[in-house]
Amino acid sequence: MRGFYEVMQTIKNQLLDDPNVNTVTTGDITRVDLSKQTMFPLSHLMVNNVNNEDNILRFSLSILSMDIVNISKEETVDIFIGNNNEQDILNTQLLVQNKLVQVLRGGDLHQNAYQLDGTPSFEPFYDRFENEMAGWSLTFDVLIPNDVSIC
Repeated sequence: MRGFYEVMQTIKNQLLDDPNVNTVTTGDITRVDLSKQTMFPLSHLMVNNVNNEDNILRFSLSILSMDIVNISKEETVDIFIGNNNEQDILNTQLLVQNKLVQVLRGGDLHQNAYQLDGTPSFEPFYDRFENEMAGWSLTFDVLIPNDVSIC
């Protein structure tokens, strides 16, 4: 049966194929040891809910893609960019999530019966956790066939 394990592993593998992702975690984000610098950039996968709709399962997923903000000790020259890599992080982590969405929309995952449904939502965040971090929260629905029969 296609189900939870397969969806989680498939999304994890797709994220790890990206050179801008070192680690993929899941579950309660507060239980992830975010103080380990070597695990970043990090994507964190959460299942919001699953709906059973006739012959399909609708997985509502959220992914946090983030990296640690490095603050330069040099004097700020450009107040728009600042003295950190926050814009670089936002750029690369949006790319990670956008690539995942495109693969679900019409790439390999789409051809393997992972169908993106609706319009994905990207929301930036800054300083959300114990380390100074920045990134994006992506929320989307993916549909897979429900191959469980009553026979």
